[in-house]
Amino acid sequence: MGVAALAASAFAVGAAAGPPWGPETPPFNIEVILRDMTGGSGFGHVKFRQPNDTEKIVFLDTWVRDLAPNHAYRLQRGVDTALDGNCPRAATDWLTLGKGLVPQVITTDDRGTGREDLSRDLAAVPTGKQFDINFRVIDAVSSAPVLESGCYRFTVDP
Repeated sequence: MGVAALAASAFAVGAAAGPPWGPETPPFNIEVILRDMTGGSGFGHVKFRQPNDTEKIVFLDTWVRDLAPNHAYRLQRGVDTALDGNCPRAATDWLTLGKGLVPQVITTDDRGTGREDLSRDLAAVPTGKQFDINFRVIDAVSSAPVLESGCYRFTVDP
């Protein structure tokens, strides 16, 4: 077996061992971009993923940068079932996310960068249910919004 064939087979075995992620359409998985709301250079990214399995757990790999150093923030989401492309903005429409049902802070380092692996169990939500959804990052002390996303369409994975 040649070196190239051996390397290819090693990558194929490694790829098969990864989590079985669902298809991209309808939108089961989302790449969420968060933009600064304060006029600064802050930025964020949420890799929103649903494994293609029997559990309805959504994983939210969250990363922020250029925020206040050594500070705590929280990721929140707002949903709307009207499916009109308009996401909620009212203060009562936001849910703080975390690890399961436990809210979790995202703490930045001395350069203002932070990362946290969050999750949410959607077992109570019917399969195939669609939402318009958006996200924001708030200051964990003052609750002031610092980053916010646009509006995305999301479908609970079957």
